[in-house]
Amino acid sequence: MHDSFRSAFPALQRLHKGEPLIYLDGPGGTQVPEAVIKACSDYYRTSNANTHGQFITAQETDHILDDTRLACSEFLGAAGPHTISFGQNMTTINFSLSRAMARTWQPGDEVLITQLDHEANRGPWLALREQGIVVREVRLLPEGRLDYEDLQSKLSDRTRLLAMGYSSNFMGTINDVALARKLTHQVGAWLLLDAVHYAPHYPLNVQAIDCDFLLCSAYKFYGPHIGVLYARPGLLDRLPLDRLRTAPQEAPYSIETGTLNHSALAGVGATLDFLASYGEGQNRREQLVSAMDRIQQHEAGLFAHLYHGLEAIPGCTIVGTGLDEAQRAPTLALRIANQHPTEICRILGEANIMAWDGHFYALRAAEVLGLRAVGGVTRLGISAYTTQEEIDRVLDVIHRIATGHKIEA
Repeated sequence: MHDSFRSAFPALQRLHKGEPLIYLDGPGGTQVPEAVIKACSDYYRTSNANTHGQFITAQETDHILDDTRLACSEFLGAAGPHTISFGQNMTTINFSLSRAMARTWQPGDEVLITQLDHEANRGPWLALREQGIVVREVRLLPEGRLDYEDLQSKLSDRTRLLAMGYSSNFMGTINDVALARKLTHQVGAWLLLDAVHYAPHYPLNVQAIDCDFLLCSAYKFYGPHIGVLYARPGLLDRLPLDRLRTAPQEAPYSIETGTLNHSALAGVGATLDFLASYGEGQNRREQLVSAMDRIQQHEAGLFAHLYHGLEAIPGCTIVGTGLDEAQRAPTLALRIANQHPTEICRILGEANIMAWDGHFYALRAAEVLGLRAVGGVTRLGISAYTTQEEIDRVLDVIHRIATGHKIEA
């Protein structure tokens, strides 16, 4: 992405100890452009009100929420704003969905989850065991991908739902969603996708994917902390969701408990307008797809450089040996011989490089791969504002960590 993209982010202009900061922490949340910050603050300055009032600020709030719902539907390639619901975060929405779905199921009905997923797409379903729902896991193979033969063997006419990630926030693995959709159709099960880690990097088209539910989080694609749910038309209306009798009883509002975070939603709308401004097309959907294509191409080139550069460093091991860079979102996990991930990230932090250590709530994956007991991994993630010079700096610092050389300021 060109310089005007980076210049839109105030955080990227910050200096620490006289040097710029390098943000490879995007998988935990990206930085935010000035236009988004302004939209959030402008809402409080001019339009702060609750919805559905017979006065200007309430009407402005209604308009902001309606346009943000429409923008999200365009971002996801959905049929329209009636398919988009908002929540505090993806985890909260998923708990609401799981409780509602369980009310329509019987003891002995089955849910299939994976060992690769973030706990936000495991915990809500595992909790249903208390109600007699059978929850089974798809195995994670040592090379870093799911065992699709295991997936197929565990699907049956008792399976009501497959909950899986689109890509892994732990090591970047992109899952075979097309195969998952084909197999779930064969047994009549719903497919719910956690796209929190996928949505910031690739264009999405939920109608082409043909999923039943898809969740993502705006703070992973340059926006505020808001969870977004796509539900296939008609599905939310079939679910006995937790809701007040004074709340709307129909989709997309029926899962939205209480007053929404209006200023953050103003920011989400501004985020998608900001992204669309870097694409081309006759409408916002076309512009968003174009922009996400550009982001994907930019990130892919940098990720290949990072991936192969790390491969060449003695003592540095990229987790998931069976996956090359093309099979991952632009995120990877690494280990350095005899170095604890927390210490690696501390040294990186002293060099103004932001990176995460641990398991990042993909706890089961860390356990299965034998990494939980040794502190997890160091995770590096590329975002649309990452540059070639930053990757070169990161590779230099990691090479020095791995070879025991002094880190130069």
